Formats: sequence, structure tokens, C-alpha cells
Amino acid sequence: MCGIVGYVGKREAKDLLIEGLRRLEYRGYDSAGVALVEGKKLKRVRALGKVAELEKKTDGVAYTATTGIAHTRWATHGKPSEKNAHPHADCGGGIALVHNGIIENYSELREQLIKQGHRFSSETDTEVVAHLVEEHVKKSGYVEEAFALAVKELRGTYGIALVSVAEPEKLFVARMG
Repeated sequence: MCGIVGYVGKREAKDLLIEGLRRLEYRGYDSAGVALVEGKKLKRVRALGKVAELEKKTDGVAYTATTGIAHTRWATHGKPSEKNAHPHADCGGGIALVHNGIIENYSELREQLIKQGHRFSSETDTEVVAHLVEEHVKKSGYVEEAFALAVKELRGTYGIALVSVAEPEKLFVARMG
């Protein structure tokens, strides 16, 4: 079962997010990851296996982010692998999101986005949402509006959390079902 953790505040986010994932370990999962908003850059770290593997990858690295999201994944679309682990990002690397649930119309959305020039790096339904938000940001210029428009296009049940370098002190969330 997947788990989502998010944080926006004054404290350094990485350790808080990883501790949140540790508290969800009883749920079972195949990979874990974190996305941190570091100034105008997004830092994503993903690992196959337990939270301890993610922690090994982040230990000894100085992170200053006070905003971030983290996720433990139980694969539904795409095999368990680091490239399929969450968080997923858009083409520009400025948006990252995590998702629990199933996006039923991901195949048609993916085809549409590929025709618009988007490049996918995973086999997941989740990555489609990151690119869909990116496409709407191009049109509106605002992450909150783009996120709301993207969510309206999704069919299925889901919980989603998103962070963006464009609005580093905000965490966007949505759920259906």
C-alpha cells in the first residue's frame, strides 16, 4: 500500500519526510522517494526497497529545503524499479508529485501529452499527472490553476501531493474517492 507525506514549514524538510515514511513502513511497499524544493531547483531522490535505502542515498548530503513530499510505492502500473518510484517530475524538472490510486484514463492522457512533445521516463500512471500539470502551467502560468485543471481531467480514485519550484512555499493536494 502506498503512503504520502508532505511538509511545508521553517524546519529542514528531508529528515521530517523520511521519518514520516518510516512511520508508514508497516503498510508494505516496493520503493520510496522524496522531492525537495531547494531554491529554484527540485531535488528528487528515489530508491528501490525500504526507506532505509532512501535514507542511505540522502545521508551526508546537505539539504536546505523547507518544502517537500515523500512517498512509498506499491506498484500497480510499471514494475518495481527506481525509475518507476515516486516522486515523478515534469519535463522541465520544476514540478514533482506523488500519487496513490489509479488514474483510469492515463493511457489516453499519455498519448495526448506525447503528441504535445512530452517525454516520459517511467511506466507509471502517476507521471502523466506531472506532465498534465506542466501543460496547463504553460497555458495559465499559475501552478494552483494548472493543478486544478489537470485534476478535472483525471478519471479514477486518487490522492495527490505536488510541489513546484515556481511556488516553493506551497504544497498542493487533491483527492478523489
